Amino acid sequence: MRVDILSKEFPPEIYGGAGVHVSELSRVLAPLVDLRVRCFGAPREPRVNGVEVQAYPVPADLSGANAAIQTLGVDLAMIDDIAGADLVHSHTWYANMGGHLASLMYGIPHVLSAHSLEPLRPWKAEQLGGGYAVSSFVEKTAYEAAAAIIAVSDGMRDDILRSYPEVDPERVRTVHNGIDVSQWVPDEGTDVLESYGIDPARPSVAFVGRVTRQKGVPFLLRAAAQLPDDVQLVLCAGAADTPELGAEVNALIDELKATRSGVVLIEKMLPRREIVQILSGATAFACPSVYEPLGIVNLEAMACGTAVVASATGGIPEVVVEGETGRLVPLEQVQDGTGTPLDPEKFVADFAAALTDVVTDPARAREMGAAGRRRAEQHFSWESIAERTVEVYRSVL
Repeated sequence: MRVDILSKEFPPEIYGGAGVHVSELSRVLAPLVDLRVRCFGAPREPRVNGVEVQAYPVPADLSGANAAIQTLGVDLAMIDDIAGADLVHSHTWYANMGGHLASLMYGIPHVLSAHSLEPLRPWKAEQLGGGYAVSSFVEKTAYEAAAAIIAVSDGMRDDILRSYPEVDPERVRTVHNGIDVSQWVPDEGTDVLESYGIDPARPSVAFVGRVTRQKGVPFLLRAAAQLPDDVQLVLCAGAADTPELGAEVNALIDELKATRSGVVLIEKMLPRREIVQILSGATAFACPSVYEPLGIVNLEAMACGTAVVASATGGIPEVVVEGETGRLVPLEQVQDGTGTPLDPEKFVADFAAALTDVVTDPARAREMGAAGRRRAEQHFSWESIAERTVEVYRSVL
């Protein structure tokens, strides 16, 4: 069985959970099927981690176009090379149209993995302008025509069926994201912490993620102001999606720095070793997302033996077990697709209380971290996820 995977991200160009998913899934799928990966961006080595890879840059004549149009140009460039595949598997809206058109062109099944949904990310209109209408059209078209849709959580499956009621529920299968527990292992070292000015002797809360509306960073920063004075806040955060969000986040960080010590901001992509030590050294990992289909980063923190405090939204409750591997913070949300808390002040206060509960009881936090590590090992191995993915492939051939 030849399977062509289409993805915007692939090593070394990875910036989010979908890219991590494709990288790890392809590694464990390669021994099971004849696998080709087609991704966006700069040329890659012809084989990466044992996987045959081909990259496609934005066509030169679209270099000045809206980002959504550039995406479609890359999708079209992939089509000819998909000839001969038995099945095409796309990841995120960026690659969905490539999968959809290849399915029509060659009469092969199109399977897509749902990592997020455009109707539930309306703030993207701030970034893409009219391109958001294009990305929404692409996603809707691909979802309604796909032979099968893989949801990364049951919560995501519910979101798909609510957002796209024309989709047959029988075509939507849940296959969770995974974690490579051989790569994400607790690190008791302190050299990385000290190099960034993090005091290993003080309790700390860590955040790792992009600064997007869905990640809820402003809520975390407001909650951090309510933490005990000795607690550090370590933010491993990329650039903000928009200047407006960047300004809001930077202002909140400046306010925190003016009133407390131990606020550490790391604004760059870190190598895995450094992230592992930062996560391992944290008393708690914070995930204040207002939209999260599953949240690989929570699995990464758990695999590093760190207690997780997270919003009880999307697929997060399928990963974090309340009172066992961390704390889940209730989140009532406006039903307009933005994920906005109905009562933002209550959500901030509840998040601060949950973080405080964990960081002020380090022994209990260590117990939660150990339980999280066991859960990651037992329930989220990539090998089992590869087998379930192949089952989906076979069901549509």
